Amino acid sequence: MITVNFIRTNNEKVQVKVPPGFTVMEAAKEADLDEIPASCGGCCACATCHCYVHDDWFSRLSPANDDEESMLDQAFDIKKNSRLSCQIPFTEELDGIVLTLAPKF
Repeated sequence: MITVNFIRTNNEKVQVKVPPGFTVMEAAKEADLDEIPASCGGCCACATCHCYVHDDWFSRLSPANDDEESMLDQAFDIKKNSRLSCQIPFTEELDGIVLTLAPKF
């Protein structure tokens, strides 16, 4: 199991354990975090799973592809560490990752 650490918009910390292969979005849905409605179900078609990856972890991710970059252009409050959580699959090297959930729009 891989541990993901979410920081909610109210600064509450939520830790979730998921198997490898899950995405950050799926972990957020598993934990019933309403900041991530994931309207498209993980198809990279809506940007409602926007999150901020903490700097210590951002460089460990694969770069965003063109589809994700296009969707991020439509998200609110974009930062240099913004990613779509549906596009971040968990691997063993991401065990313990810390992400802040973006405010709902």
